Amino acid sequence: MNALPLARIAQRLMLALVLLASALLAGTPATAADTYPDKYIRWILPFPPGGGTDTLSRIMAAKLRNTLGQTIIIDNRPGAAGNIATMLAAKAPNDGYTMLMGFSTALVVNPAIYPDLKVNIEHDFAPITLIADAEYVLVVNPSLKINSVKELIAYGKAHPGQLNYSSSGVGGPLHLAGALFADRTGLKLVHVPANGGAASILSVLNGQTQMAFGSVASTLPFIKAGKLKALAVSGLKRSTVLPDLPTLDQSGLPGFNVVSWYGLLAPSGTPQLVITRIHDEVIKLLGDPDVRQSMEREGLTPVGSTPEVFAARLKAETQEWAKITKAFNIKVE
Repeated sequence: MNALPLARIAQRLMLALVLLASALLAGTPATAADTYPDKYIRWILPFPPGGGTDTLSRIMAAKLRNTLGQTIIIDNRPGAAGNIATMLAAKAPNDGYTMLMGFSTALVVNPAIYPDLKVNIEHDFAPITLIADAEYVLVVNPSLKINSVKELIAYGKAHPGQLNYSSSGVGGPLHLAGALFADRTGLKLVHVPANGGAASILSVLNGQTQMAFGSVASTLPFIKAGKLKALAVSGLKRSTVLPDLPTLDQSGLPGFNVVSWYGLLAPSGTPQLVITRIHDEVIKLLGDPDVRQSMEREGLTPVGSTPEVFAARLKAETQEWAKITKAFNIKVE
């Protein structure tokens, strides 16, 4: 029997290798990215059940179930100005099944005012997308007979140290808005922290304090009922819910802009394919008319962003609020 030519042997060897490789590939299990998600996803929230963010997150979770094919579990972990939720999410596995619905002050202010905070936001998290902006409403007790920011400033200058403003707590967005207002106007205001945003507004309603910044959702019923007098909103744009109300920028305080935001983050090291998948689904969801209407009813403005834009905002605002809190000597022991 004649030996096969070397060329024929090489061809048969190559064919055998191809068949072997095909068999191996056919038996290779799909990667995690191919099957993601194959179980429920947990969203950690820094707020208790029943609030606007909780309601919004549950609406989004219900709709995402249809597109992701898996349930999103809302895990409410309130406390310590959002630090409990932040630290829990930072320590979670980076497999794409735990995420944080982050709130701005917890992420960009708390690092400056909590000296023992054991989280480095920039290194411990991977930003996915901004969700929404939230502006605030400056309200006063109607008994003051004040109808504009200009009148409030005049009253405060005529009664130094006699105007109290309430907030949801030291270092929170409502405290920072009030402190910035005092700084920009030169008024001597007394800060009276309350136990949460609802308690802060109740303080103004009861006359224990004379003024406060509050969320649109928490103040709107009382504004409509005439129990609170709204003077301005804290962002640079007028509220879609209160379109006749001027901004503080339009009321004699150029550039005044205190806007909180909500954004979705994952633990650092989460696979990029997972981040891209969640980002794309959330961006689509933010264009849903039902979701947008639900957000606007809570005084939230839908945003949406790339992870890079979100990361840049985190870095810039962390630096900005570090300067502001130092200037106002705002610390939490």
